[in-house]
Amino acid sequence: MNMKLGKIQPAEGKLAILTPGMGAVTSTLIAGVLAIQKGIAKPIGSLTQMGKIRLGKRSENRSSLIKDLVPLTSLDNIVFGGWDIYTDNAYEAAVKAQVVNRYVLEQVKDEMKKITPMSAVFDETYVKNIQGENKKKYKTKMEAAEMLRADMRNFIKNNGCNRAVIVWCASTEVYNPIAAVHQTIKSFEEGLRNNSPLISPSQIYTYAALKERIAYVNGSPNVSVEIPALQELAHEMAVAIGGSDFKTGQTLMKTIVAPGLKNRLLGVEGWFSTNILGNRDGEVLNDPGSFKSKEISKGSVLEDILSKEEHPDLYSNLYHKIRIEYYPPRGDNKEGWDNIDIFGWLGEKMQIKIDFLCKDSILAAPIVLDLALFIDLSQRAGMRGIQEWLSFYLKAPITNPGIKAVNDLSLQLLKLENTLRFFAKEELINHLGLTHYDIDEE
Repeated sequence: MNMKLGKIQPAEGKLAILTPGMGAVTSTLIAGVLAIQKGIAKPIGSLTQMGKIRLGKRSENRSSLIKDLVPLTSLDNIVFGGWDIYTDNAYEAAVKAQVVNRYVLEQVKDEMKKITPMSAVFDETYVKNIQGENKKKYKTKMEAAEMLRADMRNFIKNNGCNRAVIVWCASTEVYNPIAAVHQTIKSFEEGLRNNSPLISPSQIYTYAALKERIAYVNGSPNVSVEIPALQELAHEMAVAIGGSDFKTGQTLMKTIVAPGLKNRLLGVEGWFSTNILGNRDGEVLNDPGSFKSKEISKGSVLEDILSKEEHPDLYSNLYHKIRIEYYPPRGDNKEGWDNIDIFGWLGEKMQIKIDFLCKDSILAAPIVLDLALFIDLSQRAGMRGIQEWLSFYLKAPITNPGIKAVNDLSLQLLKLENTLRFFAKEELINHLGLTHYDIDEE
């Protein structure tokens, strides 16, 4: 993070929130924001809209709504758009997803029908289990990037927007590890011109956004903002980036429970996680290549928190098993089931079982909103490159080289809140809590 913070540019005019992928998550987000604007719903789950933050010493009894502390874009000044391989408008996508209550949905029907997807850059070798007709035709991947850049410029102009941010909400691509083509801007651009098979659609979207100086957040486990070339480009173009993979159901539970076990120095020898879901995400993850991407994203969280290097007696034999099962009758109602084998004093064994029945898109929608508004704030504050302070929302937070990611949810929240205090030129809080009464000054 660049600590030389100048004046934050005001959130003037309209902000375009553009999403590659306009299915369940995006349609749920759009319906929710429109319903909130009409006063028929509350922004539950959104820090930017409902979150409060303590300011100064506890004795001062000062606090503020986050949206009053820092200059965030108002919900009334948001314009939604995006790309999808399906032609469904936002209302049709929401009806098919069956997430949003129909009573609410019908009250925002007219506005949602006007939001239609732009044609997508899609490669079936990266997402195997779905097909749609709304796809761009191009000869090279550089041409695809130029088409996306034109989409971005035209959307901003045609909708009277001052600026834009992009949050990836599309399907998980097959696992695509960093290769030579990803190392520098030069090698990456050569790969685009030469149609390198190692450059994925999500990387093309990221490249296009950065070239247009549009802040970008990766909401999936795809390897995009993670590659050195695009991180280099973000700095060169002075663009804020963040990622990766929305932290919604099971991983959210892990980042709450695992730090508690570690803090109390309880051992963990096994953590078995099963997910059941039946939405489009589940269909895509039914492909082993796409599942590999998700497995890596989900698996790294627990290993980072329960460090066997730090506590070999407690975690060196941890066996972590992850399964995701596609079960169509469940739809967007995901079930995350965890069995945790722990041990305590005298090595005595115990178990914890968690069964989290949740709606994936209901949990994801406020995350997308917060990430969009916060990354826009970063951009207006003159921040560039990786915004690690947004790790609170992400399964596999990216960091600058040589910096170990923090996955403890409470520590991530502390970092986020202190960053907001920094933006507002308020005193940072370390929760030490000592006063002159507690210290012998002799």
